[in-house]
This record gives sequence, structure tokens and C-alpha cells, in this order.
Amino acid sequence: MTNASLEWAEAREFTLQLTTYLTKHAYRAFFRFEAGKDFVAGALYHKRGKYTRPFLHSTMMALIFFGFTFGPSIVQTGFAANQADRNSGTGGQVLGVSLNDTGVVTIASDKPRSSVESYTVRSGDTLSGIASKFGVSIDTLKWANPSTSWTKIKDGDSVQVPPVTGIVYTVKPGDTVYSIAKKFSADSQTIVDFPFNTFADDETFALVAGQTLIVPNGVMPDVISTSVPYVALLTPDAGAVSATGSFVWPTHGRITQMYSWFHKADDIANAIGTQVVAADSGTIVHASWDNTGYGNLIIIDHGNGYETLYAHLSAYAVKVGQHVSRGDQIGLMGSTGHSTGPHLHFEIRKDGVQMDPLSFLK
Repeated sequence: MTNASLEWAEAREFTLQLTTYLTKHAYRAFFRFEAGKDFVAGALYHKRGKYTRPFLHSTMMALIFFGFTFGPSIVQTGFAANQADRNSGTGGQVLGVSLNDTGVVTIASDKPRSSVESYTVRSGDTLSGIASKFGVSIDTLKWANPSTSWTKIKDGDSVQVPPVTGIVYTVKPGDTVYSIAKKFSADSQTIVDFPFNTFADDETFALVAGQTLIVPNGVMPDVISTSVPYVALLTPDAGAVSATGSFVWPTHGRITQMYSWFHKADDIANAIGTQVVAADSGTIVHASWDNTGYGNLIIIDHGNGYETLYAHLSAYAVKVGQHVSRGDQIGLMGSTGHSTGPHLHFEIRKDGVQMDPLSFLK
């Protein structure tokens, strides 16, 4: 074998060994990353997301630290580049937004608010304008600021703005989720579902005197509301079986909670044992207990990118792999999982994205 052939063989062997080594360590790093991700996700989901807020706060503090540490040099570099662009007659456009003389663009955040926010009144602000700005009702602002004279507010005044339409309530000794819901004509399940409400016990929804509780859609007793009233809808019967690609009501009862950013489903309440039917034809892909709060859960894959989800059931009438037609009975209404009373939690998903069921139901 010539020297050239020997060198070529050694090069091939080296390349083969290097590829094997890198592949092995890449796979190992990937699976370690996945294991770490699953561990973090499991910790955040534990006890209805009890540890989510500390995790987010810690992450935010880290970002603030790096922002203060490296921010000045980044900003200085950016301003230098911007000045160079101006001198050369280019620049001035960032992502389609024209910069003013200060180079500052203010973008409003659409991140859901977790608590009451203090807002400083600006010139020209009105009660209805502030309510619209924050997406809450006029009554919500009035109830959160009982001592504020809204006809006399002026520039510089401070008002409290709840995160959603409803009541901000300080828990008193002896209060329960159910008694608070009854007091403010709200739904106890909605209070439990609001993601930023916390409980001393996530299974019994126990409260601690002195804690702040958000009561979504709550109404002050003996108060005439100036907002659009919340109307409980009576759903019709499911109707005839027909696989048409449209959705029928999965059960009948009273809608106690509708689709929102923190509750992407409709809750339909009735007695335990009320019949639940398939909203459209499809294949059962899940029919068992779910540990994330859904309780007894059925999921139907409709084969066209849509899935429907039926939660908190008391019993199943189907099994995984079974084909059902629209209107077929699939289970019975219950109150399993994170539920405060008998109801059906109904979701419609398109390619994995939760949609508003009321825009589909016939």
C-alpha cells in the first residue's frame, strides 16, 4: 500500500470516528435537554402552576440583571449605527415603524395582567376611555375605586384597574369560593379557573383570610349595572346524527362560563348524569383520567384538523379507537378533576389551537 493510500485510509477512519463521536454526544445532549425541559415543565404544572410565578419572577430578575449589565454597551452600539445610517442618508425604519427624533417607539403589551394595576390619569382621560384601554367594564373601575369622583378626575390622579371585568375581593374569615361566588353572582368554576388566583389547598380550593381574590364577571350586590349584563344561555338539544362537518351542542344546560383568554372553552352546567354527545363524527383518541385538571376526559379527532374535548365527566360510553357519529352518546356529565360543580368543559381545537366554541356550534 502506498503512502497516499495509507493516508487516505487514515483520513477516512478519522472522519468516521469523529462523526460517530459527535453523533453520540449530540444525541446525549439532546436527550438531556429533553429530560431537563420535562422536569421544568412538570415543576411548573405541579399544583395548578403554583411554582410558575416564582420561576417567571426569577427569569425576569435574570433578564433585568443582564439588561443593566450589557444594555448600555448595546444601546451605545445601536445609537452609533443609527447615527451612521443618518449621516449616510439611510435607516430610520425599523420593522416598518418610523422613528421620531428621539428614536423611541412605544409598543403596548397585550400580556394578560395578573393583578390590580395602578394607573396614573392623563389629560383627556375619562371613565369609559380608561375602561376601554384596559379591556374592563365601567362598573369594574367604579367598584375598584369607590372613593373616586369620576366626574372630577384630573391629570396625575391614580386609579386602580383590575386585571379583568369583575370584583377584586379581600377574603374574610369563613369565606369559601362558593360563598364568594354566590355573594357576587359569579360562577365558582370561573374563580377557580382564573390562573392568577391561588389557594391554600388546590384540591379543596381553600382560602386564607386577607388574601386577594379576583372574581371574574362578579357583580356588586344591590347595584344597578351600567355594563352589558351577563346572560346565561340555554343550549338546545343535540339534534339528529349527521356527519356534515359542522358542530352541534354536546349537551344541554346552562352556560356558566364562556371562552376567554384564561378559559378557552365553554362550561355547560346541569345535573350529574346528563347525557353528553359527540359534537361531530370522528374517532375517540382519548377516554380516560387526565391528571392536569380535566378529570375524566374524552377527546375526539374529527379527521379534518379539528378535535373536540369533553372534560369533568362522571362516566364514559366509548373507548379509544371507536368511531362515533355526530350526536352519539359518549359519556355523562360530572364534576371530576378541578371542578367546583357538575358541568361539561367543552373545547374545540383547530390544528391544536383552542377556538371559541360558540362561533362553531349550531
